[in-house]
Order: sequence, then C-alpha cells, then structure tokens
Amino acid sequence: MAQFVKICSTCACRAACAIYIANLFFMKTEFSFKLEPYKGMNSRYRCPSPDCGKDKTFTLYIDTETGEYIHPTVGRCNRESNCGYHYNPKQYFQDNNIAFDKPHPNDYKFGLIGYPSKPISFIPVEVFKASLDPNAFEENHFVQFLIHLFGVEVTTQLVNRYFFGSSSYWNGATVFWQIDIKGKIRTGKIMLYSPDTGKRVKEPFNHIAWAHKAIKDPEFEIKQCLFGEHLLSESTKPVAIVESEKTAIIASAYLPQFIWLATGGLVFNVDKCSVLKGRNVVLFPDIKAFDKWTEKANELSSIARIEVSDLLERKATEADRNEGLDLADFLLRLNYEDFVKPEVVVTEILSSIVSLPSENSIMPPPETVNYHLHTEKVRSESWSEEIFELENYFSSAVLPSNSLRLNSFSTITDCSLFVESHLSTLHQNNGKRSFMPYLGRLNNLRSILDADSNTHQSF
Repeated sequence: MAQFVKICSTCACRAACAIYIANLFFMKTEFSFKLEPYKGMNSRYRCPSPDCGKDKTFTLYIDTETGEYIHPTVGRCNRESNCGYHYNPKQYFQDNNIAFDKPHPNDYKFGLIGYPSKPISFIPVEVFKASLDPNAFEENHFVQFLIHLFGVEVTTQLVNRYFFGSSSYWNGATVFWQIDIKGKIRTGKIMLYSPDTGKRVKEPFNHIAWAHKAIKDPEFEIKQCLFGEHLLSESTKPVAIVESEKTAIIASAYLPQFIWLATGGLVFNVDKCSVLKGRNVVLFPDIKAFDKWTEKANELSSIARIEVSDLLERKATEADRNEGLDLADFLLRLNYEDFVKPEVVVTEILSSIVSLPSENSIMPPPETVNYHLHTEKVRSESWSEEIFELENYFSSAVLPSNSLRLNSFSTITDCSLFVESHLSTLHQNNGKRSFMPYLGRLNNLRSILDADSNTHQSF
C-alpha cells in the first residue's frame, strides 16, 4: 500500500486517494476469480446450503489463471428466489482469516483446500429407451437364448424386470443397464452372447464394452452400482447376489423367492453394497471364488445379514471347475418346469440357505437355522423319439418359400435350410440341455405350419 500512497503525496486528499487505489487493487484481485462458465450439467453441483441442497443448481468460483476451484462452498445457487445462496471469494477469505490472494495450487495438492467432488453422471434416458426397442430384440442373441429356454412370455417378464436392452455396438449384443435404487441409470455393460449356447463370445476377442464410453462423453463421471439394484425399492424379499448379470436374470426365473442382483465382477466393495443395509443376503460365488466372497461377507456383516452358499463348491466336478461353472450353468441342468409347478418344494439350490424367510422377516441366528436338503432333478433324457417324429413330419410338410415369422423376436428366411440344420444339430447333440433351443424352434415351426394348414382347410 505504501507505494500507492507515495504516488499521491502531493494531493491534498491523500487519504482518500489511498483508499480509492486500495479498492482498485482489491477489485482487481477479486476479478482473478469468476463463476465457472457453463459446460453442461457436469459443471453444476449440489447447493451446500442446508436449506436448499438441490443438485445441479450450484456454480463454483474458479481461479481464472489456473482453473482451480476455491472451495466447495464458494459459489452461487441459481435458485435465487427459493434459495439465494451466494458465497463469494472475498467473504470466504475474510471468514477464514486468509490473505485476499488466490489459492496456491499446492493448497489443493496437500489438502489445505479440498477439491469439490464431481457429481455422478447418468446415461441419458433417450439412450436407455432406444435400447428397449422390441424390434431390436429379434437380433439380440441373449434374448433369443432366453426365449428358447423359457418362452416369449417369461422372457418378456425378465426384460421388464431388469430392463436389459439391445446394443448396436456389435450385431446381436445385449446391454445390461445398471439402474440404481433411485431409478437413475449409472452405466450399462455391453456384451455379446451365442444365441444357441448362451455363452459369452470371447473369440477373436472378449466382447465386453461400456455404455458410458460408447456415448463418448469425456466428462462422464462413472460410479457403478449393483445390477438389478432398482428392484430393492420394490420388495423386501431376501437378496441373492451372483457375479454375472446373465446368471442373475436366469436365476430369477428359476427362484423368484429372491431379489437377484449381480456385482458384475469378482471384486466388489462395501460402498457398492451399502444399499443392502438391513437386508437378508445370500452370496452365490462362482467356482474358485468361494474364499474371496467369504472374506467379502465378513466385510459386509456390519451392513446386512450375510450368508455364503457353498453349493457349487460341494456339487462341482473336476470338469465343472475346469470350465469355471457358475450358478446359471448349474440351474440350466435342472428342469425348469419343475420349478414352476404349484406343488414344487424348495430344491437343493437352497440347501445352503436357511428356510426361506418371508418378507420383512429377520433371519434366525445361525444356531437355529434349519437346513433343507432335497435331491435335485437333473434333466437327463434322450430326444431320439421326438427327433424321429419331427423328421417324419418335415419330410412331408410343405415349407413356405418366403420368410416366416417364428415369434415376435425371430424370423426364418430359409425354412428348408432352417429345418435341415436344426435336425442335424440335434442328432449330434441329442439330450444336451444347451441344445434344447433347437428342439423348441422346430416344434414352434411345426405349430405354425399346423395352424396355417387348419386355417386354409376351414375355408
């Protein structure tokens, strides 16, 4: 300040000039900070006012030279009439007895001033809706596999439950949306499956991609959640957790007594599982993951009542271990029809779990648990008789020369080639559960041809 006063030494109003010049100095310093320009919703934050707290309404002050933020509370809420919060840099420095200077970059680096945490980004709703186009399901390999396992009606229920959609990232790909408990779409895992075996396509490379990268938003702030998390808001059923999204979907068809969720990977953290607070939870680890998930159960014990199923550890053969068996593989060996019969009892799949608790119930302590052991029904059969009958039928059937719609998801472009290839595949894989879709497709075609024949005869 002395240098400014000295300049005005000949002025009669020396003191007034000093104050004026000092004000100019302070104005210049404050102008080295400004409200962050709008760069999309990622440049707007949650208002720190306890009376407001609205998200995406708060603009932070930044250093115009470095682009750094001053403090998470220094900024202005755009809800001027309802909130009116405005805390400028000068007020912040005065309140904290800090010289009115811009923060040094090291203040952020060493934690003297905290960086404001970036808000979580979400997938645009229009992207999500586009993936659920019913017409795209005709080409969706995973959807086709489910149809041949469970039929169109059950598959439709599964789609409506988990909202998995179709992706053009690869022809026939599926996107498994991660929808949080509030209904916000965190991201989606894009994967490609074989429509016949339901196995992931790993050649010539592992077909896995992410929706938040596919939309090419460089500012996207990802924070994943459990797959199926949105179902927690709808029911208080006990929760079952597996690794794979595919496994969660298939298991939910077999065992709807649980809310089936997926971690999406071998490793998952406590933060991701915080939504399970107070729940009854059973973990179903894949082969070779039992020890890791048992450790994880101990970490989660402060959040929920956790059990770890050792079903696969007990049931898996050496061949199963070499193939990396998971719960879906085990379930697909069982006859699905047995699970939907009214008189069906809880099968061995629940043998490592307590008697199934009702909603809002508390699991009894371990010493009072009653385990129920049942022998599962493994579907071991020969399709020779049915294959022979289909061969006889199609040998004399009049097949349409044009394309034929098999169901709401599939269209046959060459019926003769379709029948020939399916019968050949069935002969080579007679009785193998994973090839049962071929049998189902031929029977569907036969039903359509019979119905068409009856229609013509009625005229």
